[in-house]
Amino acid sequence: MTTTDVRPRPKPILSGRRSPLEHLTVKVFLLVPFLALLAAVPLAWGWGLGWTDLGIAAGFYVVSCLGVTVGYHRYFTHRAFKARRALRVGLAIAGSLAAQGPVIDWVADHRRHHAYSDRPGDPHSPWLYGTSPIALAKGFWHAHMGWLFGRDRTNAERFAPDLLADRDIRAVDRLFWLWTTLTLLAPAALGGVITLSWWGALTGFFWAGLVRISFLHHVTWSVNSICHMIGTRPFTARDKSANFWPLAILSMGESWHNSHHADPTCARHGVLPGQIDISARVIWIFQRLGWAYQVRWPAPQRLAHSRADH
Repeated sequence: MTTTDVRPRPKPILSGRRSPLEHLTVKVFLLVPFLALLAAVPLAWGWGLGWTDLGIAAGFYVVSCLGVTVGYHRYFTHRAFKARRALRVGLAIAGSLAAQGPVIDWVADHRRHHAYSDRPGDPHSPWLYGTSPIALAKGFWHAHMGWLFGRDRTNAERFAPDLLADRDIRAVDRLFWLWTTLTLLAPAALGGVITLSWWGALTGFFWAGLVRISFLHHVTWSVNSICHMIGTRPFTARDKSANFWPLAILSMGESWHNSHHADPTCARHGVLPGQIDISARVIWIFQRLGWAYQVRWPAPQRLAHSRADH
């Protein structure tokens, strides 16, 4: 007599493909801010940029970047801490202001990345095509932004069932169109109100809206590309993740990527002396305020065990 294996099969990695309209929308939100960034260089010389624009852009950059690093990444993807309801919803909205996709899709893609990091199944490994110079150039493009033009959709039922079960997060996810509109029009409104001019609204839209979004996109994408190609690897990881210090401040600590892959659920990525990690400091503030709790801070035993020279 044989025993039938009744264990449930894992859900598929992919859940289908984006519709043509969804695919076109992704391209628009990738390319339009990027074209604005390219146009920003000549525009910056002599006209069209003022301290008001820089101030508004910096403010929105900090909020939306931390929304991705603290919210989308360390909280929703890796559960490095627990958050009160208001903070949980606030982090989901702040991350949405980065215009990098709805929270559930972002988390599903990133959990899939960790599950298959630098192996078949990783949505954005730069090592997909080999190690020759041409293959690495092609891989860099794929990891940096090329993968976003693909139509395959990561299966959220497999990689983010906890978020699908969260009514608040589903609501924020459905309203991604609203947060995208807000992140573009709010800087324009502020620029117009502060300068009392339509020109201030236009430059606010351009610099603090389009250019800021594109700049943040490339900082985030650089973690996917550069931080899996060059840098230091003080910790043992099963992939090619690396620490790249020049991006530490702009990425709010995300570029300590080797440290992160060695201990993904840790709330601090810059775990070695001198490694600036702004996101970790923000989480510490949330903890002191009582908004975050059960924070997974670095443990000396875990660090010592995962050192590459161990």
